[in-house]
Amino acid sequence: MSSKTKSADKLLFTSADWDFETLKATYDAIEDIALNELKLDVYPNQVEVITSEQMLDAYSSIGMPLMYHHWSFGKRFVRDDVMYRKGYQGLAYEIVINSNPCISYVMEENTIVMQALVMAHAAFGHNHFFKNNYLFKQWTYAEGILDYLQFAKSYIAKCEDRHGFDAVERILDAAHALMEQGVNRYSRPEKPNLAAELERERERAKYEDETYNDLWRTLPQPDQGDQDMDELKRKMRVEERRAQFGLPEENLLYFLEKNAPTLQAWEREILRIVRNIGQYFYPQKQTKMMNEGCACYVHYAIMNSLYDKGLISEGAMMEFIDYHSRVVFQAEYDDQRYSGFNPYALGFAMMQDIHRICVDPTEEDRAWFPDIAGNNEPVETLKEAWAHYRDESFILQFLSPKLMRDMRMFMIDDQSTSPHLEVAAIHDDNGYRKVRRSLARMHDVSVREPDMQVVDVDIRGNRQLYIQHTEHEGIRLEKSEAEMTLGYIGQLWGYGVTLQSVDYQSGEILHETTYTPDDLTSA
Repeated sequence: MSSKTKSADKLLFTSADWDFETLKATYDAIEDIALNELKLDVYPNQVEVITSEQMLDAYSSIGMPLMYHHWSFGKRFVRDDVMYRKGYQGLAYEIVINSNPCISYVMEENTIVMQALVMAHAAFGHNHFFKNNYLFKQWTYAEGILDYLQFAKSYIAKCEDRHGFDAVERILDAAHALMEQGVNRYSRPEKPNLAAELERERERAKYEDETYNDLWRTLPQPDQGDQDMDELKRKMRVEERRAQFGLPEENLLYFLEKNAPTLQAWEREILRIVRNIGQYFYPQKQTKMMNEGCACYVHYAIMNSLYDKGLISEGAMMEFIDYHSRVVFQAEYDDQRYSGFNPYALGFAMMQDIHRICVDPTEEDRAWFPDIAGNNEPVETLKEAWAHYRDESFILQFLSPKLMRDMRMFMIDDQSTSPHLEVAAIHDDNGYRKVRRSLARMHDVSVREPDMQVVDVDIRGNRQLYIQHTEHEGIRLEKSEAEMTLGYIGQLWGYGVTLQSVDYQSGEILHETTYTPDDLTSA
């Protein structure tokens, strides 16, 4: 074993137990490799040691160190706690917060090998990705998120004291139901700033005290004379009305926050809070596979480097390999455990494959990836990819024929108009590009989430709100969930809501669902 025969005095640890001195020494060794060998660019790290119960608590509050109270968080805590104690599920090895400093949670019950893996994975892998990927740089604000969460928690607590738990819960329930439809997908949102939020809160409250929405105040009512109605029809043409409200608008929560005629100032503020939190998580949905692949590649490289330097023993390395193998396990398509691609497995496999292409390419690799094949700069190539791609584009650019063969990928054509499934492509010369496009499409958020927009408001009559869902490839909204969500929209809007489903090619209205205030009351 020569250099790999470890001397006890050089090892960072010799048993599974750890203390804070050992943890600090291990962290320092990992940091040295991450910064000086891999040349990672990271936020300052803050590693928090917590209990299993605190980890469950972090689960329930969507991984955030500060969060307002809501019954759904408690419900999830009880569920996860029961499942964990009965042995039906384990706990995550770590939770990491996209903030500056970057906060990583590690459980005190972990062995020192697991602590080393977690610190390498979260404190440097995820940390580097958060700081450098263009989506996180454009759409999140790591420096201000903790301050904003403190503001949100304090503000909602004050609303509960002033307006009652039931009133606040009613708004939060509706806002949470619409969170997925409450993000800016194409325009960059404002970065949250605590001082600015407090000042804007004061200005909104002052404005509400002095006046109310002139748009709704000045509208004639339906019982006015024919002359007034004719004048209204002349002034309020559809184009003008849509322009007045900034329609179409895909961000439902934003539209309701700004335009719902019955909402009070504090209710609008709660909608804004939920919107901002939903926006914070939006890039994570687009980069799940890349983010986990990056972290797995980093922890694998760091742990192997620790072993090569003689800082951890063979036993520790075997324990690490066991943990790592579980994380990147991918069940076969005909395995009962199969539930789609494991993002850890696919991400890590792609990172390792890119490393191989850069260092030891085949002729096939040179034909498919002429820009990176044989450049002998695998880490720099990966860092460039981590910075400039999301899951969909990363797969389209870097998924290789070799990896498709190794993972036995194939494409299923599932048309709603056909009673049969068709294997449309396999991992061969004719199918590589079809398989790659299909897999990339699976990671496209715009395909996975419904295309919904506010398209019109009947402000001259009953104030009916019109929302349009564009159907792609015959995929319809699930009826019961659509009706429930429509009820939440109507609850916030205060008047009737109509949901129209249209064909994306012809624009034809396929079917229509309407909720009235009477429906909302009876529900």
